[in-house]
Parts: sequence; structure tokens; C-alpha cells
Amino acid sequence: MDIRGTDTSLLSWNGDALALGFFEDSTEITGELSQLEEKLGGTLQELITETEFEGKSGTSAVTRVGGNSPIRKVMLVGLGKVDEVNINTVRLAAAAIARMAKKEKVKTLAINLPVVNDNSTDTVAAIAEGIILSLHQDNRFKSEPEEKAPLLETVDILGVGEQTEAIKRTEMVCSGVILARELVAAPANTVTPVTFAETAQKIATDYGLDLKILEQEDCENLGMGAFLGVAKASDLPPKFIHLTYKPSKTPKRKLAIVGKSLTFDSGGLNIKGAGSGIETMKMDMGGGAATLGAAQAIGQLKPDVEVHFICAATENMISGKAMHPGDILTASNGKTIEVNNTDAEGRLTLADALVFAEKLEVDGIIDLATLTGACIIALGDHISGLWSTDDTLASEIKTAAEAAGEKFWQMPLEDKYFEGLKSPIADMKNTGPRAGGSITAALFLKQFIKETPWAHLDVAGPVWADKENGVNNAGATGFPVRTLVNWVLNQ
Repeated sequence: MDIRGTDTSLLSWNGDALALGFFEDSTEITGELSQLEEKLGGTLQELITETEFEGKSGTSAVTRVGGNSPIRKVMLVGLGKVDEVNINTVRLAAAAIARMAKKEKVKTLAINLPVVNDNSTDTVAAIAEGIILSLHQDNRFKSEPEEKAPLLETVDILGVGEQTEAIKRTEMVCSGVILARELVAAPANTVTPVTFAETAQKIATDYGLDLKILEQEDCENLGMGAFLGVAKASDLPPKFIHLTYKPSKTPKRKLAIVGKSLTFDSGGLNIKGAGSGIETMKMDMGGGAATLGAAQAIGQLKPDVEVHFICAATENMISGKAMHPGDILTASNGKTIEVNNTDAEGRLTLADALVFAEKLEVDGIIDLATLTGACIIALGDHISGLWSTDDTLASEIKTAAEAAGEKFWQMPLEDKYFEGLKSPIADMKNTGPRAGGSITAALFLKQFIKETPWAHLDVAGPVWADKENGVNNAGATGFPVRTLVNWVLNQ
């Protein structure tokens, strides 16, 4: 599929389908649209009237153009209220248009949407993003895919100029999102700690990143007792992945992104029971998948920022070697942890990964994890929780997320709640009381950061969609690769 920016007007474009955006209560056929209406023989007004199209957000309409028109079909998409338009408006509109084009078997498509804030580059990038991500299909595990590849061959974004660079950069970002989606969607017999490390190796080879993989003995030498405690029960070896992107010039800043990378979570000896969703626990490496997705995008975009991508990859399984409830583990910073629930394993792997990240002397650390069901209870399936020790870092993340159209809500790091994690025989327990579970999880992680500005993202809800939503189809979403990339690029 070839996506192109062009100065061509909607009056002179010819092809299969022309898509037009309308604001709510602004569906009058005036100005240039009047000339188009004449060219199309009254099709626009007829479609608006027959479908009662009012331009409301999330609405659309399509019809065939009669006669000998050089345009075969016309599509309308609602943009909502004009005073509420933002960059995500055009992103979502483009996704809706792409899905209509696929359904209507369109090969050549033109899109005419408003330029947001007089910034044609950002507008084109958002439109391209909406198209690419909404049309992504993952048929790797079907012998006979139910859905064939989209027919769409060319997309012209009208009235914006060439925009080759913006579209190219968007394709790079989307490649990272798609990598994260396909890692999360793949079953645990395909994505293992070993193949996860192989994916990191491919990124390093293809895009010139440095890679160091710490094997079990290396982790033992570094005292990573928390990470290795989780890994003990698996027949597959743990892999501690450290990918590094270094710019060609002196970096503006040095950053670290740490992703929880449990390729399968049985719950350990606190095994997940009936109705627990254990069959979905291939998704428990969603944070690590987004970390590798961001690495792939950053490796192509090549910003003047050094970025360390860290994934402590393992399974949480059951065997005679498994850690027991009641065991005490010692993390690599010397802190001791009483394991009162083996199903709170992700924070144990992250503990040693955060200690490792801070030793790199970076300017900021973000960890992201499918960490708690409590966060889904608090914020639902579409919003991620954000905790941070640094207001500037938190603000940077929220700005990056807004541009990406990915939602975060900042939650409190209420130190008093750490009382629930105190242990009579160790420095802390790995879980606290049921109330405020996502907050106590964040407070647990905070114990493994000394001074570096740090933020924790609990992405348990948004990494998977049960149904089509915005630019995401049902299934793995690739959340929050675009936020992470924006955060790095905005430094």
C-alpha cells in the first residue's frame, strides 16, 4: 500500500473512492463542495439526506456514484464538534475510512480531512497512522485466513503537499506497534524467553543497536534473586535482555525503558484457577513487547537520545523447583522480599530490572507492565495507570500520550499505603491488601529506584482489545509504543 501526500484538490482527483470529513452540524454543501457536488451529479446531498448524516463523531456513510463519474464511490466520515477537533480526530477518521475502503473493495482512495492547528505534517502522520494500524491483519496462525489482505493499493491525502518524510517516519513507528501486537498475540509456545531474546537480536542486527543478553549465571553473579526466583520453575532458561540505541553524536539525554516480560504466567504455586483468564496469560509480556516495539521504531528514527531497552524475560511456571509462598528472595540491591503470592511475579522481575537500569546512570526511567487487575478495576480497559516520582517526567509522558491518542491517568504514590507491604521477617512482602492494589504495586517498585526520575505505567487493560476500537482491531493493540516513541523524540 502506497500512502502519499499531494497538492491535488478534491475537484481534480480521479479514482475508486473519495473520502470527505464533515464537522457536526456543518454538512452544508458550500464552496468547493458545491463544485464537487455538480461534478458528482448531486450524490453528496442525496447521501447526506438519505442517511441523515450529521457529521457526529464515529458516524460514516458511503454510496456509489452514478453515471460516468471519474469517482466510483463517495465516503463521508463525521469529525464531531469543530471546537473539539484535535490530532486524534483525524487519526480516528482515517481509521474509519480505511475500514470502509476495505469493506467496499476500494483500490485507489483519496482522503480530504482538515489540517489540525495548521500543521500539515502532524496531520498527515496521524492519517497515515490511522490507515496502517486499522488495516493491520495478523493471520500467522491460520491455515486458511478468513480475511484476505486489503485490496487498497494507493491512498492520496489531498491538499497537504508531498509529505514523504512524515509518511516514512509514521511507517517506522507503525512497524514498532505491529511488532508489539504480534508478540502479544502469539501463543506462549511461540514467544518464549528464548525467542523473545531472538527478536531483540534481530532488532539489533537490522537497525544497528547494541545487544547484551545476560544468561542465568550472569544474573546470579549480579545477585538478581527476585528475577531468578520467578524463573526457577520453568524448563526454559531466563533471558535478561539489554538493547541499547546510541546516536551518532553526543546524546541530549540518556533514558531507559523497562518492560515486564513474562512470556507466560501460570500464577506459580498460587496457580490461576477457573475463570482467572489463565489462557490469556500469553499477554503478560505486553510491557516487554512494547519495549521491543519502541526499540525497533527508535532504531529506525535515530533521534539524538541514548535509549536503553531492558526486558527480564522468563515464564512463571510450576514444578518441584518453583518458589513457594512464604519464601524470601533477595533482590540485586540487597532488599529482601517475602513472597506471599507467587502470582505477583511481574514486580519481582521488574525489581532487579529497575536496579540494573538505574546503574546505567540515565536521566529518566519508565517501566511498563501488565501488572495488576486492580488497575483495570480502577480505570477500565482503555486507560493506563501512571505513577511517577517526578512531576516533569509525568508531564512528558502525558504530553507524549496525548499526541499518540493513548490514554493515561496519573495515580497517587501514597506512601502510607506501603504499610500494607511490610513484612515481620523481611524488608517487604510482594503484595499488600486488596484495597489500592495497583498503588501498592507501584510502591513496591519504587523501593528499587534510589534517585533517578522514574515512572511506572500499568498497562494491563489497554494492551488487548476485545473488539475494534479506534485504530485498533480486536486483539493485541501495541499499546503504548507510540507514547514511548513520542517521549523519546520530544527530548
